[in-house]
Amino acid sequence: MSEISIVLIEDHDLTRMGLRAALQSYTGLRVVGEAANATQGLKLLENSKPDVAVVDIGLPDMDGIELTRKFKRYLAETGQMTKVLILTMDHSEDAVLAAFAAGADSYYMKETSINKLTEAIQATFYGNSWIDPAIANVVLRKMRQGLPGDSPSADKPKTVKIEALATEYEQVLETYPLTQRELEILELIVAGCSNGQIAEKLYITVGTVKTHVRNILNKLCADDRTQAAVRALRSGLVA
Repeated sequence: MSEISIVLIEDHDLTRMGLRAALQSYTGLRVVGEAANATQGLKLLENSKPDVAVVDIGLPDMDGIELTRKFKRYLAETGQMTKVLILTMDHSEDAVLAAFAAGADSYYMKETSINKLTEAIQATFYGNSWIDPAIANVVLRKMRQGLPGDSPSADKPKTVKIEALATEYEQVLETYPLTQRELEILELIVAGCSNGQIAEKLYITVGTVKTHVRNILNKLCADDRTQAAVRALRSGLVA
């Protein structure tokens, strides 16, 4: 397996140095650059083209959410394929939803172990959005509320648009219904579990989990795990 190239954008020097040293110790991960602010970080991302950008929200010159929004716009224009993993201590609803609305692929809490961070990076690289269990309730609550508030204001952070299951998706599910095992895995996806965690909980291999996840995404016509979780909640597949 080829190495996953990573850029770290974190303003606290000790934190950044610690993350770099820890990640470099894992086989299959390679930190190709680091930056202490958003301005440097954007230039570094454009030049180094890493597989995954690990971005702290609390940057001094521009927050990580705005950096993500600008970088995702750049990616759309250039076709560059880089995933963005937000790294933060902030689990407030506004921050979480604004990050995903800006285009973040994953959201990871700093106080979690380095082992889990490597799992999150790998999951993000392979196209699976990592939702930290610490923010799962925030995401679930928003899914159950449906669309954002009735009185949107320009002063409020941009939030994720939640859509109900479209007719064509319902028809796919009627033709290819989820199996009991797929429903179990879907519930764990909604809870923010990684493939490794799902494998441990259900006593199956990670490869088997990946196969089930791929089938779930196909049946729900979802591009990624986050979209699958949204559609599962909106359609009532998961309570």
